[in-house]
Amino acid sequence: MEIKAVKFRKDGFATQGFAFGGEEGPEKFDSSIRYRSGLTNYLIDTGDEVILVDTGIPAGTPEEVPDEKTMIFTGKDICTYMEAFVALGYKPEQVTKILLTHKHSDHSGELKSFPNAKIYVNEEELDAEELKGIPNIVPVKFTDGPYHNFPESQKIAEGIYYIKAKGHTKGNSLVIAENDGLFYMFHGDITYTDEALYEDKLSVVFEDLLAARETMDHVRDFITHNPTVYLSTHTPLGYENLESKRVIDLSNPPETIPLGEVTFKTATGRYVCSVCGYVYDPAVGDPTQGIPPGTAFEDLPDEWRCPRCKNPRKVFNRA
Repeated sequence: MEIKAVKFRKDGFATQGFAFGGEEGPEKFDSSIRYRSGLTNYLIDTGDEVILVDTGIPAGTPEEVPDEKTMIFTGKDICTYMEAFVALGYKPEQVTKILLTHKHSDHSGELKSFPNAKIYVNEEELDAEELKGIPNIVPVKFTDGPYHNFPESQKIAEGIYYIKAKGHTKGNSLVIAENDGLFYMFHGDITYTDEALYEDKLSVVFEDLLAARETMDHVRDFITHNPTVYLSTHTPLGYENLESKRVIDLSNPPETIPLGEVTFKTATGRYVCSVCGYVYDPAVGDPTQGIPPGTAFEDLPDEWRCPRCKNPRKVFNRA
């Protein structure tokens, strides 16, 4: 089995308030502290199958333009997700399975690009806007019982397990691959940075806070009892953990690497949801909520929410 990182954005950041503030509130933390961020998904080559865990953002998604108030910035494009995938030496038709951690478009954005893949999705996520019109979806019912301390799982292939991990979204899942005595945990957005895992903090993005806490407790308990390589989407620590086969020791957090210089650019007037990738374009408005064309983002009513993921305006960044 080979596990490879699909890297497509770099040099972003997440503030401590965003990454840690889910239970106590972001104001309880120092949002001048910023952790490294980016976008990375993963590929598992079993020798018999090519299996993806998530599929990046859609090609053409604009970069965000951060400012001093930005809570999370997913970074600058390295390339598109599909360009990063092809650079690993594979063709889309080789992919047999895609294991979706959750619906948000930085995880599901290129599902349609893999014509032969069965797409495994927690059945509780099937009504998501991001999954409409996607063929070859296999609803997962988690009929294989517990996996270690996780109550519900589905075996996907030898040594590869799809595990219910609700909270971030109602159908959130994680993937564990067993290889050479190690457990590789692909977790989507259970944390946005590994520092939150070590500090036992939830991010501000969740659909069910109590379920998110329960999932975090299961994750930390599993890591305590099993040699686990923790593979994140939103921090370079994910692929760095993979490259070094770094086993998480919750009592010995790694030293935080300082964030590089943040580059500021001229904004276009559009805004991008940092949670799901929805782009608000003033020229279009938002007909789903009665917002007419020509309405600037700053003029949206306070009660306006992202049409896709229902998060408030504060999670949007300029594009």
